[in-house]
Amino acid sequence: MIFPFTPDFRRRLAERCDAFPRQTAETEGLKRSAVAITLVDAGDGSGEAAVLLTRRAPRLRAHAGQWALPGGRIDADETAEAAARREFEEELGAALPEASVLGALDDYPTRSGYVIHPIVAWLEEVRAIRANPHEVAAVYRVRLDEISRPGAVSFVDIPESDRPVIRIRFGDGRFHAPTAAMVYQLLELAAGRVTRVDHLEQPVFAWR
Repeated sequence: MIFPFTPDFRRRLAERCDAFPRQTAETEGLKRSAVAITLVDAGDGSGEAAVLLTRRAPRLRAHAGQWALPGGRIDADETAEAAARREFEEELGAALPEASVLGALDDYPTRSGYVIHPIVAWLEEVRAIRANPHEVAAVYRVRLDEISRPGAVSFVDIPESDRPVIRIRFGDGRFHAPTAAMVYQLLELAAGRVTRVDHLEQPVFAWR
C-alpha cells in the first residue's frame, strides 16, 4: 500500500502537518472560507486512504455541479477549524470531531473573491455520512494512490492567464483548482514534500 489508512500513516501525516511551514494570504477585500480535506478508508478493501470529495448540488447559486471539498464561509466568531468542522456536518450529516483535525495547509485565494483555509482531518467512521441534498449531489472517496499515479496530475496553459491550471484525474472525472490545488498540496505533504500551490490557476468556468 502507498498511503495506507493506518494509525502509523496518520501519525506520520500529523507530524508533517505539525511541521508544515504554513503560508497565509492577505484577506483584505476577500471573504474567508474553510474546507475540510478529510481522509477516510477507501472502502473498497484495499486498505488505502482516500479523500472525501463532493459534487455540489446542481441548483446552488455558485459553482453548481462542481467538485468540491466540504466547506463554506467562516462566521465572524469562528476559527477556520471550527468553520470547516461545522460545514462538514452541515453538508455530510456527520460530526468531524476536534480530535480528528491534523493541521492546516496554505491559504488559497480564489478568483471568485474568497481566501480558503484548508483544514486536514482524519475520520475513522464514515457510516454516519448522509449528504445534504440541498448542498451536495454526491460524495466520493478518491484514493490518494490513484491520484498520485504518473499523469493523474497535470498542468495546462490557458490564454486567459499566465498561470498554469491544475487538474487531477480520477476514474472518468477530473477536478480543478481550488480543490485540486489543495488536494495536490496534501499529496505532496503525504509524500514528505512541501510544495506551494497558490500560483496554480483555476479554470475560467470557476472564476465567477
